Amino acid sequence: MAYTPLTYAGPFKYGEKITVFSVKTFNNIAPEGIAVFDKKDYSVGPEQAGPDAILLRSHKLQEAEIDASVKAIGRAGAGVNNVPVDSCTARGIPVFNAPGANANAVKELVMAGLLLGSRGIIPGIKYVDELASLEDNDAMNKLLEQEKKRFKGGEIQGKTLGVVGLGAIGSQVANMALSMGMNVIGYDPAISIEAAWRLSSKVEKMNSIEALFGKADFISLHLPVLDATRDLVNEKLLKVAKPNCKILNFARAEIVSGEAIIKALDAGIIAGYIADFPKPGMIGREDVLLMPHIGASTEEAEVNCAVMAAKELQDYLENGNVLNSVNFPPLSLDRTSGYRLTVCNINVPSMLGSITAVLAENEINVIDLLNKSRGDMAYNIIDVEQQPTESVVTALTAIEGVTAVRLL
Repeated sequence: MAYTPLTYAGPFKYGEKITVFSVKTFNNIAPEGIAVFDKKDYSVGPEQAGPDAILLRSHKLQEAEIDASVKAIGRAGAGVNNVPVDSCTARGIPVFNAPGANANAVKELVMAGLLLGSRGIIPGIKYVDELASLEDNDAMNKLLEQEKKRFKGGEIQGKTLGVVGLGAIGSQVANMALSMGMNVIGYDPAISIEAAWRLSSKVEKMNSIEALFGKADFISLHLPVLDATRDLVNEKLLKVAKPNCKILNFARAEIVSGEAIIKALDAGIIAGYIADFPKPGMIGREDVLLMPHIGASTEEAEVNCAVMAAKELQDYLENGNVLNSVNFPPLSLDRTSGYRLTVCNINVPSMLGSITAVLAENEINVIDLLNKSRGDMAYNIIDVEQQPTESVVTALTAIEGVTAVRLL
């Protein structure tokens, strides 16, 4: 399907009232997120036709659902595997997410997983539930004293936790484990400067994931699903794991080979698997604890994700700024005066020159300009002194390689 590059009719000078934007929602978005959009300037809801933007949570978004009018998509969560990112990039549509907004919720569940995986808490609770018919309190206490040794576990203090992926969630998990008295080792070959600042200096950095697996008593995974991470935890990697270690996966199901985990458990290579992603063949095993995708299922996390995604959409629609996009480069320019153009284009030589040449030919003075690329695409924010006419926008759109033009 061919798409016409996007344009935004209705330019305004900075400080003037903007045209009403339309945001279509999928799923139930937290009211706090919806409230980010001022009702005077935004029309928001699931029935919006020809929307300027889409805001969703877990809905599996199909390409056919992305109207030609859509300028941006916001995912109220970290993962974007339910959004056709590649086709959005080709159309000049940024896809925003909410990294770190659910970090505390996942961190707390990892802590629960560590405790549940080291102590006989769940078997003990199940055993007590079986005593409902026993009415003699003294007899019950005597029986519990006799049987409690069946549920003996170990403490996590002094144990070594290996954290794979030290981003927003992984760094919080690492710092939390340190506060619980654990030794923490970490591996992340692509750690950002921002993440490094969040991370305690007490976390020992590993040079390879194999080194981490060979040293950790518990291993907590915090990675996105990429070609490089799919089935990262496989039979080969598990063979180098420290004997009797336990693996926690509250990241994504796809980064772990379920078949390899079962094989390693059966062979006694690892002692347990604790995850938020049930898979056939794992359910019912005593050495596996499975939860029903509840890592980010807290009221606070849903609110945080919705608010973050809504603010990102708002800033892009009104100002063209890009923050936390999975397919556009981060780019932000304060609004001062004049008019603003944003241009998306294929990342090839001479594109910026072609864009500024159109402005020069039409005697439009550039006040400020930012340009940044990401992979095969580039994004430009251009503040100009004179109001570009429709013919100028048309000329920019006609440049070969330009995928989207907006006039703010």
